[in-house]
Amino acid sequence: MRQRYLALLSLFASLPAMAITFQTRLESIEWKVEGDQFECRLSQPITDFGAGEFVRRAGEQAIFRIKASGAMMGPGSATLLAAAAPWQPGRGDINLGSVRVSNGGFPFNSSQVQAGRLINGLMDGRSPVIRHYSRDGGTMEVRLLPVKFNKAFSDYQMCVTKLLPMNFDQVKQAEVGFPGGGIELDTRAKSQLQTVVAYLKADPTVNHIELDGHSDNSGNRLTNRDLSRRRALAVMDFLKAQGVPEEQITLRFHGERYPLAPNTNNANRARNRRVNIHLERVTPDEKPAPVASAGSAASTS
Repeated sequence: MRQRYLALLSLFASLPAMAITFQTRLESIEWKVEGDQFECRLSQPITDFGAGEFVRRAGEQAIFRIKASGAMMGPGSATLLAAAAPWQPGRGDINLGSVRVSNGGFPFNSSQVQAGRLINGLMDGRSPVIRHYSRDGGTMEVRLLPVKFNKAFSDYQMCVTKLLPMNFDQVKQAEVGFPGGGIELDTRAKSQLQTVVAYLKADPTVNHIELDGHSDNSGNRLTNRDLSRRRALAVMDFLKAQGVPEEQITLRFHGERYPLAPNTNNANRARNRRVNIHLERVTPDEKPAPVASAGSAASTS
């Protein structure tokens, strides 16, 4: 009996590893477009698996990712392909490289370049394919089909036109320069601040702005501190004129204390004349005083 059991184990071990493909039936294919000012998504549900989706955040290019309904893929790596359709004889698959796979609901994110090539492939009738190799030698493929893609992509592009210029990660740390040495906002500074204001109006959860004024070391300490204060005030006045409540703004001024670059030449001194802007989501109990007094500012300079 023992010899028979060992023989069965040997037989199963000699069988080829299993290959599984997840793909929605042709007649059930659909593409979904969802989004707002912050993010646009173009996705295809995949039967018994989840979905494949292109995601484009404001201020960025699209990435491609898989949304898994369970722990379908183990950690490791997978190959990303723009696969030729069976009805396209003579066309080979395009290998777009590997992606790192992890546990969780979104096992991987492609690069922006890979996502762009996948979109071009779909426009050309190709299928995005993720080929994942398990540790036991088995293969899992997840495949999207190009059916109905062109119409959905047109709707997705309409969504993209409404995205904000920047996302929160990009806009939360901004820097407005005063390269000419004065306290007036130039055209570039106003354009930067308009981008900040546009985001603030779109995202009411961002409810606190910190302004830190700086100078170079051209004058004495008292003059430099006053210049940094007046630059921060110029930014605050611009924000207030655009409808940002003053109680959401904290103003500080540091004079020459925190240079970005050594004050050894004109170019470096121009860099140091600036106001740094930091956006935050703050609960009412966490909010600091709106505007720093001259005494508190002097103590930090």
